Amino acid sequence: MSTFPDSVTALAFPVFMQGLALSFGLIVAIGAQNAFVLRQGLRREHVGSIVLFCAVADAVLVAAGVMGMAQALGERPGLARALALAGAAFLAYYAVVALRRARQPQRLQAAQGDSGLGQAAAVAQAAAFTLLNPHVYLDTVLLVGSIGAQQPAGLRAWFIAGASTASLGWFVLLGYGARWLAPVFARPRAWQVLDSLIGLTMAVLAALMLRHAFIGS
Repeated sequence: MSTFPDSVTALAFPVFMQGLALSFGLIVAIGAQNAFVLRQGLRREHVGSIVLFCAVADAVLVAAGVMGMAQALGERPGLARALALAGAAFLAYYAVVALRRARQPQRLQAAQGDSGLGQAAAVAQAAAFTLLNPHVYLDTVLLVGSIGAQQPAGLRAWFIAGASTASLGWFVLLGYGARWLAPVFARPRAWQVLDSLIGLTMAVLAALMLRHAFIGS
């Protein structure tokens, strides 16, 4: 009996977890988008529409990045290795930044805005916070896309699924758990612990990228 399905499953889980950890580490930060989702969650206004939009937007951007970068890197192994090294350097830098943040007190406050937003206006604001932020394209399309594109072709969907799951899980937690999360994230200590975990996760991912650049390519 062929063991191919079992071997694919064994490889799929770590790829899924790599996409999940990378996406979660990038998306969890004090910023306008998270503050807006938190605000809407506290007000219980159009939470489902906003969470769905933010999660779908991230999933589309990640998928576009992975598929686009995969095509671009398909016949350029040298470029793939260079991007792996660049990705490792960025992740190492991000790890240092997160660990430095962990030493400084921070808090997440719900974004201010007009009360009684209609659904269309609320989703439009979510779209602005998401799509008008240049960092979202650097993170999801370039960084996540280049890392996901270097996975075996049969496992890229697992990487995209992991990254999308992290995004969906975070926005659901932030939107629907707002009343519980708001006092937690208003405490600087909570962000210090979270940033410490993110910093360590990014450091591990940077090491994996270096291994891929020098061994896996």
